[in-house]
Amino acid sequence: MDLQDFRAGLDAWLDENASELKIDFGPDVTLDQEMEHLSKVRRSTYEAGWMRWGWPERVGGLGGSTLMRAYLGEALASRDLIEPGIYSMTEVLAPTMIEFARPELAETMVPRLLRGDETWCQGFSEPSTGSNLGSLSCRARRDGDVWRVTGQKVWTSLAQYAQRCVLLTRTGTPESGSKGITALFVDMDSPGITVRPIRAMHGRDEFCEVFFDDVRVPFDRMLGEVDRGWAVAMDLLPYERSTSLWHRSAYLRQRLGHLLATVPDGVLDPGDLGEVVQMAFAFHARSRGTQHRMARGERLGPETSIDKVLLATTEQAVFDLAADALAPGIAIGADPDSDRWRTEFLYSRAATIYGGSAEIQRDIIARRLLDLGAER
Repeated sequence: MDLQDFRAGLDAWLDENASELKIDFGPDVTLDQEMEHLSKVRRSTYEAGWMRWGWPERVGGLGGSTLMRAYLGEALASRDLIEPGIYSMTEVLAPTMIEFARPELAETMVPRLLRGDETWCQGFSEPSTGSNLGSLSCRARRDGDVWRVTGQKVWTSLAQYAQRCVLLTRTGTPESGSKGITALFVDMDSPGITVRPIRAMHGRDEFCEVFFDDVRVPFDRMLGEVDRGWAVAMDLLPYERSTSLWHRSAYLRQRLGHLLATVPDGVLDPGDLGEVVQMAFAFHARSRGTQHRMARGERLGPETSIDKVLLATTEQAVFDLAADALAPGIAIGADPDSDRWRTEFLYSRAATIYGGSAEIQRDIIARRLLDLGAER
């Protein structure tokens, strides 16, 4: 199937089935309900075949261009059928799993994720490392045919719902830095794992602390090679900072359109509105280019930090505009629609932090793309 036929077929299918996949993302919906709804959407689109296009056949996909799965996410976000942040975890984790896992492991696990049977999480950040991922200290020690893992992770999205975790561990000496890291694929129901959700200021607890107390992980659950986990991280992070954000681009434009339809004429300053619209379409154009580069088989790298900076500035600009236009209702919570805008405004404050802070992204751009200084 080519992309044009895929888009036409998917749009027709969504026209027919969107009402069954709809959920009210208002203030009364819980994270539990959102996660249950996401599983329903994935399962429905997988069984209809749409979720399988754009993924390799060896992991249950139907082949074809990666632009197909990009358009699926765009179509779902544009119709307000998904929350793009939690939906995007598949695009963050599955490509690296396919690249680095044993073929048998990827063949077994990836269809479970695509089908909505499982949720996975990403165990990278730690309390004492911040954005300096190379200094992580969660340790894995080999003991025969298992790894024994001890340590802590933080800001682990959706860990309380996850069946699996892509985990970075220290297997070399503390001084070895990025050269002594090994990536593991961990079952979250393993004895010794404790998950503690963190309530964020927008009222959700999608982030978690995760503690590992002598957790046994089979040796063959490695992703990549011993002490070569940095390659796994460098493969995964560009997806987190670029292609997975395509769905959020569609979502932001959808919310901007809703704001324009809601706010009376004359409330929005034309200059402010024009600036935000320009930012939204600039981010969309950049993200589209990245999707096409991936579809051509090009490897993504540090240039994806540009995508992440554009996403952060655009997201905050959209919801700053909404806060100004809807004040004071957005602060007081005068109606359910304002409640949703308030939640989104508060969440947008994290856009310059999650996935690597804006400062780190600009440092990458300066040093790796513009050659303005040596790596630190």
